[in-house]
Amino acid sequence: MRNMETTRGIRIGILVFILYGLILYAVADTVMAQKKFARKECLDCHTKFADQYLGMKSVHKVVTDKKCEDCHVRHGIIPKLILKKDGTELCYSCHEKEKIGINKAHLHTALKKGNCTQCHNPHASQASHLLKAEGSAFCYQCHGRENYEKKVVHKAIRNEGCGTCHLSHSSDEKNLLNRAETSLCLTCHDKGTESFKKAHGNYPVETKSCTICHNPHSSSQPKLLKTSAHNPVTSGSCETCHNPSASQEPFGTTQSGSDLCGMCHDLSNLKAGGTVEHVPFQGGMCTSCHNPHSSEYPRLLAQDGNKLCFTCHTDKETKITVPHPAVISGNGCLSCHTPHAAKNQKLLVAEGGELCYTCHAEVKESKKAKNVHMPFSQDMCIACHNPHGSNFTNIIKNRMNTVCYSCHTDAETNFLKTNTHKPVLNGACNACHNPHSSAEEKLLKASGSQLCAICHGDFMKEETAGGVNHMPFAGGMCLDCHAAHGSNISGMIVEKQDKLCFTCHADLGEIMKGGKSKHSPVISGDCTKCHNPHKSKIAKLLLVTSPDLCLTCHKDLKVKIEKEKAHPPAARDCLRCHKPHASSEPSLTTQPLHTLCGECHDLKGTAFVKAHLGIDASAINCMSCHTPHASKDPKLFKENVHPPFAGRSCDECHVVEK
Repeated sequence: MRNMETTRGIRIGILVFILYGLILYAVADTVMAQKKFARKECLDCHTKFADQYLGMKSVHKVVTDKKCEDCHVRHGIIPKLILKKDGTELCYSCHEKEKIGINKAHLHTALKKGNCTQCHNPHASQASHLLKAEGSAFCYQCHGRENYEKKVVHKAIRNEGCGTCHLSHSSDEKNLLNRAETSLCLTCHDKGTESFKKAHGNYPVETKSCTICHNPHSSSQPKLLKTSAHNPVTSGSCETCHNPSASQEPFGTTQSGSDLCGMCHDLSNLKAGGTVEHVPFQGGMCTSCHNPHSSEYPRLLAQDGNKLCFTCHTDKETKITVPHPAVISGNGCLSCHTPHAAKNQKLLVAEGGELCYTCHAEVKESKKAKNVHMPFSQDMCIACHNPHGSNFTNIIKNRMNTVCYSCHTDAETNFLKTNTHKPVLNGACNACHNPHSSAEEKLLKASGSQLCAICHGDFMKEETAGGVNHMPFAGGMCLDCHAAHGSNISGMIVEKQDKLCFTCHADLGEIMKGGKSKHSPVISGDCTKCHNPHKSKIAKLLLVTSPDLCLTCHKDLKVKIEKEKAHPPAARDCLRCHKPHASSEPSLTTQPLHTLCGECHDLKGTAFVKAHLGIDASAINCMSCHTPHASKDPKLFKENVHPPFAGRSCDECHVVEK
């Protein structure tokens, strides 16, 4: 009995424990639930978006369903627009390609480029189908309104808009028509009515394209005829050119080619005395250029202006950086060419330079100059220029130097040197030469140094207030020293410096011949190591004054003079002891050693005699013991000295005779 009570107590305890645990779990779960983050909706932050779009007439379904993440990648506190896919691929996630018609032959340009948002607002719109605007006005954002609102507007456009005839996305028909052209027109225009038959002279026009004669949108002409309409068309006199309407071949012509056109148009008048005929005109192929019924272009042309010419002359359509203004403006090709026949080759309205001078009269005036470029004197403009346009300045045929070298064949090898004049290197011959004519020889733009001053004007200003100018520089004789086009010698000079400088400074040449010691820059012909060849603020055109000039090369002496006791003449001026170019003495000294030292040191004075133990100065070589420039020793002794000598105990080794 007691065991049963014990077992029962245990069971009750277990139940109480489990119940207590469940209560704790429930409380804890409630607390945890309260601590969980609540998911924010996009519109909780994008309140302006909601205000702007949600009240509009047409709202994208993903917007109304708050499924922003169907299109966008969710972002954090930093706003960034990230779409899940690019362009139309995102739209195709919901809108099937087949329903849009992506597989049809002709696609709307916006769709072809993958730019749905060019027409549609991806969120909402006041227009149907999420369009950014309603009706034809929307189409006019890309398609110029002026072409659709001329004097006579097609009723379909005026009353119902573009969608009457066109599909918005794609079509199997050209121009996105919703059915074949003629069939589309006949949905409104009943071919069986008397008015229709009368207007078309009873010809079965329903078997042909209506746009042969009519503009489907708007026109300045009655009955939507195109701007330029052939007179038989406007007068309804189709039988002037065609077989009778009741014949088996009503659209056949009574004659072929130019024979038909010649019935009304006097071909000899079109030639205007020209003997060179345009190939289509010569072959009677009038319809190569003209539409026989109507056209939106003047004179029934099949294309507008130059585009017509480019259908055959495709090479002239190539994009270029410098087009001929006559080609791209005004009458275009017809500025220079006649369309049917001419007295000149290539159907030109005038011959050679005379044609060019009709616009460039001021250029013709330059023929009066003293020196005229040969091609220009003979009106050979196209020898240098491309009359249609070019990728080079002034529509020259090629890079300027290439054009010049085509005649001046020797110039390329003569001019291109190790050191080439920058204009030559850049192919800018006209930097120095006038291409047509000049008062100066060699067609130069100016004479002498005035030509150089065009580029080097600031450099060529002479030194004033005590400065020195090299005589050839001051006299404007640039070409006495420099080659005009190029040279294999640095500085573009005509000869190496030693030869060039000695042509004027002949005395230096003689000094060099007799010199026992010669300055290294002079030997190597580097006069500009010390002298400026043009101008200087310092005498003798020196780059800087001595000793700084000398120490730019003699760097070891510079260190010694700065750190040790300097010999006063060396610290003041190297030229006190040395000659700059050559000397009959060693080390470029100005005089024999004893004479030179004796100018400052009294070789017979008591102090000198005592310091040198009474030895005769003429028997002493000063350089044996002393360094002439600088030393750590006060007496300028050399760095390594024999100890007895340093102690002035010469008699320990030498016998000094008195």
